[in-house]
Amino acid sequence: MMMMRRLIWALAALPLIAAAPAPKGAPRRIVSVNLCADQYLMALADPGQIAALSPNARDPDLSAGAAKARRFAIIRKPGEQVLAMKPDLVIGFPDGAGGIVGAPRGDWRTLGVANAESWGAIIEQIRAVAAAIGHRDRGEAMIAAMERDLASLPRVGKAGVAAYYQRRGYMTGTGTLVDELMGRAGLTNLAAIMGRPALAQTPLEEMVARRPDWLIVESATDKVVDQGTEMLHHPALRAIPRLRLPQAWTVCGGPSYVTAARSLIAQINARRAAKRAGR
Repeated sequence: MMMMRRLIWALAALPLIAAAPAPKGAPRRIVSVNLCADQYLMALADPGQIAALSPNARDPDLSAGAAKARRFAIIRKPGEQVLAMKPDLVIGFPDGAGGIVGAPRGDWRTLGVANAESWGAIIEQIRAVAAAIGHRDRGEAMIAAMERDLASLPRVGKAGVAAYYQRRGYMTGTGTLVDELMGRAGLTNLAAIMGRPALAQTPLEEMVARRPDWLIVESATDKVVDQGTEMLHHPALRAIPRLRLPQAWTVCGGPSYVTAARSLIAQINARRAAKRAGR
């Protein structure tokens, strides 16, 4: 709970970057149709520029800015609502070609925002969104603040081998944002050792046989809600220490990237300290 409150405070502080009004010629009605685009838009745009956010913007399990999103309108049916809103900019369009799936092509500019799979991609997206909405200075300020925060993270050295293990036995591999976060925390991704792709199903028996030093799991799986989450509570996995991250911190790049890295490192250091103390 404390880490979640810190994230909410951090996201709430981001509008302080956005003190100056949008310059002349900046879009006045912006719609986000993408969960990842939501985070950038809320962090960089004037509130008055935001006409609506994506359908999942208020879902705390998916959106790191869910609390902040409550103040904005939400689109439920992009194919119908976006055209009626008459935006001048739509960001995060899903078809990658400048249109909204299921909607007539409107008189708006578009900017695609895909899932960022690296810190470098996050920087590119911040700059692209900031330029599109007329606030390049805020984008650079946001990047500088995140870089300072990353530079201030404690050094952890080599922290061992970890597997990001999800419901139904899916393991996150290399070339992903989670893989990069693991590297920042001094962890070696088990998927890299096994030569697995970005997402691969790994049977429980194989995970037990490999016995990584850590399992990284989504904090929502602490409770058994179906067969997919039940396997994560199998007795054979109990001996492997766990690091927990909310899915909302890793589903997209953006402001939550630093929070996720900080949380991983803090959990590793806390476990190490407890082990040295014999607890």
